[in-house]
Amino acid sequence: MNPRPTRDPVAAESRFKLIQRTVQRIPRGRVATYGQIARVAGLAGQARQVGYALHALSEDSGVPWHRVINAKGEISLRGLADLQQALLEDEGVEFNRHGRVDLERYAWRPRTRTPRPTPRP
Repeated sequence: MNPRPTRDPVAAESRFKLIQRTVQRIPRGRVATYGQIARVAGLAGQARQVGYALHALSEDSGVPWHRVINAKGEISLRGLADLQQALLEDEGVEFNRHGRVDLERYAWRPRTRTPRPTPRP
């Protein structure tokens, strides 16, 4: 069982930055699932935290949020689904007639390196 995420705003900010750095590693033309990002970031079982971190991004963050999809290969975002699909298609990611990405073909396969949290001053 995973421990419950802390409500400490400093800890949440640290987790969000860790998630954002992990998402920045996804190359063009590849996708990752929310759960995969959580695992790679060292936050296994906290896929929702990935969604919260991506939702908190500013428009000019430079984080490729559009490369994160659900475990079914589908876009989960409401309101931005068309934009997310267009951004992925511009990178060469194809969707089938059911609106799904073939994860076997397009999944990001990261090296085992896990990003380290930024030390606090």
